Amino acid sequence: MRSQRGLLLGPARLCLRLLLLLGYRRRCPPLLRGLVQRWRYGKVCLRSLMYNSFGGSDTAVEAAFEPVYWLVDNVIRWFGVVFVVLVVVLTSSIVAIAYLCVLPLILQTYSVPRLCWHFFYSHWNLILIVFHYYQAITTPPGYPPQGRNDIAAVSICKKCIYPKPARTHHCSICNRCVLKMDHHCPWLNNCVGHYNHRHFFSFCFFMTLGCVYCSYGSWDLFREAYAAIETYHQTPPPTFSFRERITHKSLIYLWFLCSSVALALGALTAWHAVLISRGETSIERHINKKERRRLQARGRAFKNPYNYGCVDNWKVFLGVDTGRHWLTRVLLPSSHLPHGNGMSWDPPPCVATPSASVMAV
Repeated sequence: MRSQRGLLLGPARLCLRLLLLLGYRRRCPPLLRGLVQRWRYGKVCLRSLMYNSFGGSDTAVEAAFEPVYWLVDNVIRWFGVVFVVLVVVLTSSIVAIAYLCVLPLILQTYSVPRLCWHFFYSHWNLILIVFHYYQAITTPPGYPPQGRNDIAAVSICKKCIYPKPARTHHCSICNRCVLKMDHHCPWLNNCVGHYNHRHFFSFCFFMTLGCVYCSYGSWDLFREAYAAIETYHQTPPPTFSFRERITHKSLIYLWFLCSSVALALGALTAWHAVLISRGETSIERHINKKERRRLQARGRAFKNPYNYGCVDNWKVFLGVDTGRHWLTRVLLPSSHLPHGNGMSWDPPPCVATPSASVMAV
């Protein structure tokens, strides 16, 4: 078996050696010289994966999927603007339907106190949605300063080759490190980090409330419009005007869009609420889970040093220092900055000093 293998591989090795010898000569054609250089480069890459002590199957798979990662990152980067425009268009369409189709109907049936309540709540919710979405897409998430040597770093970013503070991670789409990075959101065309995390969550929360409000409040109108559409193909056909037909279809569109967004965005908001209650980000959740298993195998307990308790975690996240801040900073539009600079994580004055703990950073 080995002799047959040697007979097969012998001519192939001889051809490669001839190509390598020809590659050294200047009279070698440029195409052949390029093939020889690529062969040498590929050989060095394979040897680096095989003989590097930090290499392994994970490194090989990551190197193999690098073109796929590059393609996905570039697609998300370029489609971010499209997603932002889509959010603006869909939200504007719901607001337009509410003013042009729903408002004339409820003016004929609702009492004055009920109309006043709906007018106040709907506009308050809409203002908060627009404010927090604008702040989330225009506020930079925060980046570690480059060229400084006095940064309290826990590691060096292997892509930026700069010190990386605690809770900082590299975004392959933005191609830079982000302070307290949670994730890159294509619907914002921006990273969610230290300075805009509150605006991102507030937008998700108030958008969910707005969708629930629209879908629940328009349920009766939706049923009437659906029943009217079912009669379009009857004989004789019903005498609906063009405006009434457009109103029926708009109400169907409003209810289905708001209900689907309420379910999807509500689940995402609930997930982020759980992470905030634990004092974690989306990335830290996976890191802490892995660290918890590692320490548990050694008989040690894991505790997140950024977890100050459920209530205090929300105070730190929302920037609530006093009781009136729940009104001025949470229920009303506020552009106040979060606690800290995103590079050092000393406990804020509003929470007690946590006990010593262990965490992978």
